[in-house]
Amino acid sequence: MAEAWARALLPGALAFSAGTAPGAAVDRRAVLVMAEAGIDISAARPKHVDAFKGETFDLVVTVCANADRNCPAYWGPGKRMHRGFDDPGMAAGPGASDEEALPVYRRVRDEIKAFVLQLPSIAGTI
Repeated sequence: MAEAWARALLPGALAFSAGTAPGAAVDRRAVLVMAEAGIDISAARPKHVDAFKGETFDLVVTVCANADRNCPAYWGPGKRMHRGFDDPGMAAGPGASDEEALPVYRRVRDEIKAFVLQLPSIAGTI
């Protein structure tokens, strides 16, 4: 969701998303709530952080909630910052129905959007 929001809200910015344990496909519920917001992420594919080894970025933002255990370290040049968000699937709980889970996904979607909208001003202070 963060990559999609950055691409949609920050014209001209290049945004990439990757994880330490990506799934085989984008979470179906994330696809649903982003579609509600007018953004189609159904063709997106999860990527592992290793896909970006050796790349240089102006800004790396880690968004995993459990940064002390699972966020990758980035040692390249450029600015770094962390802003953790709940993993909506984990926050909704195992076995949650769509009725129970989608409000959590929507909350996280909206929190990420608000953060991305603030990124231009935040990045200047890092």
